[in-house]
Parts: sequence; structure tokens; C-alpha cells
Amino acid sequence: MHRRSPSLVFCIIMDLIGYATYAIPFFGEIGDIFWAPLSAIIFYASFGGWKGVLGGIGNFIEEILPGTDFIPSFTIMWFIQRHKNKNINSTARLSK
Repeated sequence: MHRRSPSLVFCIIMDLIGYATYAIPFFGEIGDIFWAPLSAIIFYASFGGWKGVLGGIGNFIEEILPGTDFIPSFTIMWFIQRHKNKNINSTARLSK
């Protein structure tokens, strides 16, 4: 069964929400305490499987640690998924 990947727009929006906690002064780290677990759950639900689990854990750590919110975790995983799917499709065409 092939799991459908979230769209690039969705991933960018999720990363922007993560960045937005720093847009409001003094809210950044407090906002991350609430956003980090929610973001990890959304990450897992979006990507699923072992990549969703590892990515969700990485996303949680990235959001909870001070100064690391600039890493676009959702968008990076979208590119990884897209690259993987391109390789699978190329291999399938070559084997026919």
C-alpha cells in the first residue's frame, strides 16, 4: 500500500507555524513547549511509518531546543519523500 505524501504547500505552512512562535516577543520558547508535541504528532500523521516516527522525534527535538526553529523539518521530509518516489518510479520503468 502506497501512502500519499502531504503537499509541499502543507509542509511549508507547517514550517512557517513553527517559525511563527518567534514572531511574538517573549512567546517563542513558551509557544514551543505547546507546539513541539503537537508538531511531532502532525509530522507522524502526515508521513507515517518509520520515517514519520523518526522525523516526528527529530521534529520534536528541533522545536523544543532553543534556537533551532529555523530548520524546515516538514519541507526537508517532503523533498526526501519526493526523491525516494522518483527513484522508485525510475527503477520500475527500467525493469519493464
